[in-house]
Amino acid sequence: HCENCFQPETWDFSHGKEFTQETIDEILSMLDKSYINGLTILGGEPLEPENQPAVLELIQKVRGAFEDKDIWVFTGFTLEELREDSCRAKAEQTEEILSLIDVLVDGRYVDALRDLTLKFRGSQNQRLIDTKKTLSEGRVVQL
Repeated sequence: HCENCFQPETWDFSHGKEFTQETIDEILSMLDKSYINGLTILGGEPLEPENQPAVLELIQKVRGAFEDKDIWVFTGFTLEELREDSCRAKAEQTEEILSLIDVLVDGRYVDALRDLTLKFRGSQNQRLIDTKKTLSEGRVVQL
């Protein structure tokens, strides 16, 4: 529910179509093109606990079928929050999701920090995190 969210219709878990195997198959088919570099998953909030099982399943299938495609996930949570046991978004799937993606764009969009010159994010507090390097080095590595 970020102020001036660009897609508020995604806030409602009852909105849209059910996410099914057919949906996954359609995404995999679209990714099976040489000119498609990867998959970006954004919200609403893909890392809401109730979304994580489906997000993980999709990421696993994409990673299995297309090792060379990038996977990016946008979340309003920071990486540090997602790794804290006290975070409401930390779920059984969180660590595996993080281990399988290439880039985590973290932090809530903050309208007061809006900056249209930034690449791939809308506000100055958001980070582009190289998750592979971050997990291997044990510190946040930004792109």
